[in-house]
Amino acid sequence: MSDAQTLSAAEDRIAVASNWTLVWWRFRKHHLAMISAVVLICLYVVVLFPDFFSTQNPEQTDARQAFIPVQTLHFFDDGGLNPWVPAIVGKRNPVTLRMEWTVDPQRKVRVSFFTHGNSYRILGLFPTNIHLLGATDPGQRIFLLGSDRLGRDQWSRIMSGTQTSMTVGLVAVTLSVILGVVLGGISGYFGGILDHVIQRLIELLQSVPTIPIWLALSAALPRDWTPIQVFFAITVILSLIGWTTLAREVRGRFLALREEDFVLAANLAGCSRMRIILRHMVPTFLSHIIATSSLAIPVMIINETSLSFLGLGIRPPAISWGVLLQEAQNIQTLALAPWLLIPGLVVIVAVLAFNLVGDGLRDASDPYSH
Repeated sequence: MSDAQTLSAAEDRIAVASNWTLVWWRFRKHHLAMISAVVLICLYVVVLFPDFFSTQNPEQTDARQAFIPVQTLHFFDDGGLNPWVPAIVGKRNPVTLRMEWTVDPQRKVRVSFFTHGNSYRILGLFPTNIHLLGATDPGQRIFLLGSDRLGRDQWSRIMSGTQTSMTVGLVAVTLSVILGVVLGGISGYFGGILDHVIQRLIELLQSVPTIPIWLALSAALPRDWTPIQVFFAITVILSLIGWTTLAREVRGRFLALREEDFVLAANLAGCSRMRIILRHMVPTFLSHIIATSSLAIPVMIINETSLSFLGLGIRPPAISWGVLLQEAQNIQTLALAPWLLIPGLVVIVAVLAFNLVGDGLRDASDPYSH
């Protein structure tokens, strides 16, 4: 096939391709965005099955095993796949009376895949006790990322915290998008008094400092609420504050689109106003909404982590990245157990991944960027 024929075939494919197909073709050329998308897929697999990836119960405490250092996982031994971690030996310091732990590489704790451990329910429905990784000896505990001051496994707690923090970001942005699209669409399409009321509300929310609002609303939550109630309350608080920017963007798009020929044709055809908004106007910039939403999720994650770190968001015994970082609030703890900062690295990776995917989607959905 000649170059001219190849070019003609490519042009034919582009001519008949849908908008979503064109967005995908442009997005997959963004290599960092594709790698970040794989990272996010892995994180959301953990969100769905955190107990499966945990090595033990994240709430299991044992003060005698506090501040155990990281046990590095080795996959190969004796010339084949035979995972193990080095044993940890503890010795009481005669001066400070603090237990000091050291790694003994000569002693190996064997590790197996798909082991039996504490019981849990997959998706809250199906009971099982299978875990991806665990000690071969059922009575042995392993600490892939060390333990905290109460002897709780940091790896297992990060798995549970990932479920909470990633879900808060996703649900909060979903609610924000619904509010932004609905209120922004009403403001831009109908205009008049509704437009004035919605725009003044947006200006009011955007003029008040965000952090004091979060602090006030979070502090107003009853202290006797369950972790689930606090979780949903924090999600609603974040979404009620985060919809204003998208609403402004949607309003601008609607002001430009409501005079277009296809909108006038839909009006003449007798379509209802809600059908015109949802079936004709919103789909024209749906890719932009998705790109904007992917950039808003990391902001929500940072907000939840900050509130929980300050003790004003999700509170123990619930587990989130912010709750985990509370353990690393003082210098003494960091000196003894620097691995307690690992949840901060997870936050950085998740936020970077969302930002890179958002940049890739924004570029791919912009027809004038190529």
